[in-house]
Amino acid sequence: MKNFSKIFKWLLWILILVSVAVLLWGFSVGFEANDAKATDVLLRWGYIMVGLALAAVIVVGIVISAMNNPKSLFKMLIGLVAIAAVCFVVYLVSPGDPALGVIDQPSTSVLKLTDTIMNLTYLAGGLAIVAIIFGEIMSAVRSK
Repeated sequence: MKNFSKIFKWLLWILILVSVAVLLWGFSVGFEANDAKATDVLLRWGYIMVGLALAAVIVVGIVISAMNNPKSLFKMLIGLVAIAAVCFVVYLVSPGDPALGVIDQPSTSVLKLTDTIMNLTYLAGGLAIVAIIFGEIMSAVRSK
């Protein structure tokens, strides 16, 4: 395990350095609306970082779960299927309406995906607020 922590530490530093380098490059090139090259690169790097984070969480979760309790993999699979089902339902109900005030409209698939992400964000935020309120109520009831 000691070697893994060193590897993760070096990977973390590499990702931080690349992120800072991309950010500094973006500031040196500029973020003008006419040439959105720097903005595109920064957004793509952000997508890569989010993808790496998700992959790391899922892979590390699966590996630790398999090492500690192999039977919990089935519960994790059920959770992933439930999350995928929620994402699919939100995708189905997302309208994908044209963006207001935009002359060059993106494709309908991009608009639908954007609406899906926004609706998932609203859902997650609402569920977080409900969980906070419910947790406070439960802790108040249990402390009596």
